[in-house]
Amino acid sequence: MLTGMQIAVIGGDARQLEVIKSLTENDAKLSLVGFEQLGHSFSGATKEKLEELELDKLDSIILPVPGTNLEGKVETIFSNETVILTSALLTKTPAHCTVYSGISNAYLDGIAKKANRKLVRLFERDDVAIYNSIPTVEGTIMMAIQHTDFTIHGSKVLVLGLGRVGMSVARVFHLLGAKVKVGARKTEHIARITEMGLEPCYLKDLEEEVKDTDICINTIPAKIVTAKVIAKMPAHTLIIDLASKPGGTDFRYAEKRGINALLAPGLPGIVAPKTAGRILANVLTQLLEEDLMKREG
Repeated sequence: MLTGMQIAVIGGDARQLEVIKSLTENDAKLSLVGFEQLGHSFSGATKEKLEELELDKLDSIILPVPGTNLEGKVETIFSNETVILTSALLTKTPAHCTVYSGISNAYLDGIAKKANRKLVRLFERDDVAIYNSIPTVEGTIMMAIQHTDFTIHGSKVLVLGLGRVGMSVARVFHLLGAKVKVGARKTEHIARITEMGLEPCYLKDLEEEVKDTDICINTIPAKIVTAKVIAKMPAHTLIIDLASKPGGTDFRYAEKRGINALLAPGLPGIVAPKTAGRILANVLTQLLEEDLMKREG
């Protein structure tokens, strides 16, 4: 239980509704910022504006999965208000106040460091990333079906990266009957790809490896699908980029070549917000309980 904890949930999409539900059920006291257009209310949660928060009483701040943008703006689907998170704001919270976000960037890292507040990036946790890969894969399948005129079964699919998302994507497309090739840098990943019964390739050879690709799925948050790589793809190739913004694809050149390239970060929040929200809610509840136990002693 989270009795006695005061938590600010700032911004977010439908996933945050599951987080709010879980935390209120566990008896936390919540301040909701960026939710004034939300039609229903939660017992134990109060809608407030950022300037109305009693910052000196907050035990935790929960941000949306993207955290903030590079100017500090927090995504607020249920509000037209502009919400900016600053180091000055964080400095007014108690020293033990922890900030939770799905991912982070240079801005969010910087203000947390300047205010000397702990920042927890939930998507760096294996459990969150692995559970989250399930709706990500389902969304990827949906996009592949919507944007091609051929079946996944029998198609040649290239997955870039064998991280937690890449592994799930490669496995499921293989089970659907696709001929899956996986690109990686590390020799141990090449070995794992081979063990999985898939075709391995090194990313350094990508220009040669894409020549017969029907669907290219990138999971690497770095510019990996370059103009030189895209130039070697067949004209019908569909690129689905799952990496966080701005993705790892040269979208400008893909458009110039007439290749359909889709940036699709945050698929779980689009295709299965309830499930994705429950994943976050379960982990957050556990972490907040651990924080409370440490402080009590």
